[in-house]
Amino acid sequence: MGPLTVYLVRHAPTAGNLERRYIGVTDEPLCPEGQKRVAETCLDIPPADVVYTSGMVRTVQTASVLFPQAEQVAVPDLHEMDFGTFEGRTADEMADDAAYREWVDGWCLGRCPQGEDRAGFVARVCKGFDALAEDAHRRGLSQVAAVVHGGTIMALLSSYAEPAKDYYDWHASWCHGYVCACERVGGAWRMVVEREL
Repeated sequence: MGPLTVYLVRHAPTAGNLERRYIGVTDEPLCPEGQKRVAETCLDIPPADVVYTSGMVRTVQTASVLFPQAEQVAVPDLHEMDFGTFEGRTADEMADDAAYREWVDGWCLGRCPQGEDRAGFVARVCKGFDALAEDAHRRGLSQVAAVVHGGTIMALLSSYAEPAKDYYDWHASWCHGYVCACERVGGAWRMVVEREL
């Protein structure tokens, strides 16, 4: 499999995002502010023939505006973390929730009740990236765009990126992200982050 340039872009915000709610598996559309933000976004990237999304409506809507001519391909394993019983709630609303406090005090690494833990989430996202790369290779593409979630970007880059950084160091703002030169080395990906978007 040859080198692949990937333009990783975080979707525009939803109402729940702006209210600082844990929005993982909730399939919210973009809110008016999110629609405005993506419409005003100007990314320094070439047009894409194919754009990958998680299939969740917020990624599909963002991709449709940023890459209107591109074919969209959904890769469900690239969806955001499943926050379980924390889903749809804010940190303030859970200030007295013992399970939430335990999760936060453990650096958000443990399993969310009825949801995912960090390790399982990262493994799923990496599996999704494998599927994306295999599809791009099958199509003979050397560059693609991926409009995904903030957590998805952090999971991928904390696993594969050079220079190496911690999970939260790879935070991306709405409608922004990173340009990565990706290459399979042995059994793992090597992603050289060329610049921010």
